[in-house]
Amino acid sequence: MSELKATLQRDLHAAMRARDKLRAGTLRMALTAVSTEEVSGTSARELGDDEVLKVLAKEAKKRREAATAYQEGGRAELADTERAELAVLEEYLPAQLEDEELDRMAAEAVAETGATGMGQMGQVMKVLQPRVAGRAEGGRVAAAVRRALQG
Repeated sequence: MSELKATLQRDLHAAMRARDKLRAGTLRMALTAVSTEEVSGTSARELGDDEVLKVLAKEAKKRREAATAYQEGGRAELADTERAELAVLEEYLPAQLEDEELDRMAAEAVAETGATGMGQMGQVMKVLQPRVAGRAEGGRVAAAVRRALQG
């Protein structure tokens, strides 16, 4: 079992003992998403820490998008719940990159690949994605690459 998954399970048990319903529910949901990912595909497998991080990042993105949708829909109480769940998930994710740092990394990747236009964006993304793994969402990375290629 990956170290991160074991940590999630230990923290779930601690939250259940402390009767922290929000934290327990969020961790239960995260572990369910990890288990679902483990059995998806052609054969069941054990996820490593980096794969568990990807699952947690995907769940965090869902919470972020849901909170925005609820807020725009005038459902502030549901948006607050989503943000609280997001805060729990973010404790297990690496710190997100600042825009300036992401732009610098994108510029370095453009220089490294020698890309000159938008047609080579895929090459730059292929180099940059492993470097930012889990520290920035794909949309933010793509926007930084676009800025670097246009600038």
